[in-house]
Amino acid sequence: MEHFYTLQGEGFHQGKAAYFIRLAGCDVGCVWCDVKDSWDATKHPLLNIDDLIFNIEKTPTKLIVVTGGEPLMHDLTYLTSALKTKGFQLNIETSGAYPLTGEWDWICLSPKKFKAPLPEILPLANELKVVIFNNSDFDWAEKYAVLVSATCKLYLQPEWGKASIITPIIIDYVKAHPKWELSLQIHKYI
Repeated sequence: MEHFYTLQGEGFHQGKAAYFIRLAGCDVGCVWCDVKDSWDATKHPLLNIDDLIFNIEKTPTKLIVVTGGEPLMHDLTYLTSALKTKGFQLNIETSGAYPLTGEWDWICLSPKKFKAPLPEILPLANELKVVIFNNSDFDWAEKYAVLVSATCKLYLQPEWGKASIITPIIIDYVKAHPKWELSLQIHKYI
């Protein structure tokens, strides 16, 4: 769908310079999705991987974030192989609703109620990031916190449209459950 050089705005790598590759196509259907333009893959032209790498190499970054849409709707083996041969660190942000393909240095799993993650992805997650839209989402988050590895970083992130209401609730929740951390979408602030 698009690619650009910016700062990672959320989760464990928040604040780091990163080149984003946003892949088109998603059938998860989050009502609060902030990139609904990504849902229909046919709206976006294919891009040659060599051209993409040429653009990435114009920047000083070594960190690539592949996101979507839902990036795992695609076989990412060739893309990650081409990027790995150039020495990039590869992070993926996924709902986990599709089988994992490609070689990743960091997997951010953001499960969605609309299409649950596959069980085989849960132990592979380095980061669990749950978007909190309402109070029932805390139970959803806890359900997945026990299914990921003990070393997985745990984040609660307010849904942007309700951030002013939800953020104080998340802060209180994190204070009561300190295994969690707050993730803010700092890219939307900057």
